[in-house]
Amino acid sequence: MKRVAVLYGGISSEREVSLASGKQVIAALESAGLAVTPVKVGDDLGAVLAALNPKPDVVFNALHGRFGEDGTIQGVLDWLGLPYTHSGVRASALAMNKQAARAVFAGVGLPLAAGRVVAIRDLHSANPLPLPYVIKPLDEGSSVGVSIIRDEAARARVARNWGYGPTALAEEYVPGRELTAAVLGEKALAVTEITAAGGFYDYESKYAEGGSQHTVPARIHPEAYQRVLEIALAAHQALGCRGASRADFRYDDTEGEPGRLVLLEVNTQPGLTPTSLLPEQAAHCGMSFPQLCAWMAENARCRE
Repeated sequence: MKRVAVLYGGISSEREVSLASGKQVIAALESAGLAVTPVKVGDDLGAVLAALNPKPDVVFNALHGRFGEDGTIQGVLDWLGLPYTHSGVRASALAMNKQAARAVFAGVGLPLAAGRVVAIRDLHSANPLPLPYVIKPLDEGSSVGVSIIRDEAARARVARNWGYGPTALAEEYVPGRELTAAVLGEKALAVTEITAAGGFYDYESKYAEGGSQHTVPARIHPEAYQRVLEIALAAHQALGCRGASRADFRYDDTEGEPGRLVLLEVNTQPGLTPTSLLPEQAAHCGMSFPQLCAWMAENARCRE
């Protein structure tokens, strides 16, 4: 493998995150000795196809959000016969849709918060779950559109300003701590505890400098730590993920340890920005960022 095309940018609400990830990846792959062709993706698919001709050996998919990690670009690359990093069409589409992913996780017995899909028109008049609860778009990432509903005023405000389609996922609010675990290949790397500066791990907390504090390895009960690793790998496998993924959790230890673990979602395109979690966990396991990106490129696949 000599030539790697890096797709970054895209047309989702996470474009800026993808631009940051892509710049990091391009520099890392070049430092690993690979010939890199940056492909900044916009709304012109023809321009993307033109940039992939002549065909590179591998496509590094550094896109985030809709059209980048929902199976759309994966299908295009499969059609072209180009090996690409991260998960394939089916796993990407399943993971991106929270309703579909929950069905997969429930089917293999993974721990989930109580929840259901609700129509936004119904949210205008009633709470779908007991307060407090969380409202999430069905197919956005990076906590885009996520709100904690603690009172009637919050419910009315979210319903009035909602801009993510006619339905949403409502889930019980699980108190406690925010945890995450990355999977690389067939191994869960580590568990990180995330402490958001503002108390809620929203978009700003994820990407702003100083927005959150990451503790790796997480200082939690050993049984809970091991269970997080097991669930992250099981979720990765249940969806059919390949390459890298990252599973996010809530850990309720408010009434003592080892506590209750709840799987929130799996991200098939983990961020690769300066504040991202996967690179931190890889470094904790002795893998530098250039080594991580080179591993992803070397393990790229097509039509799986």
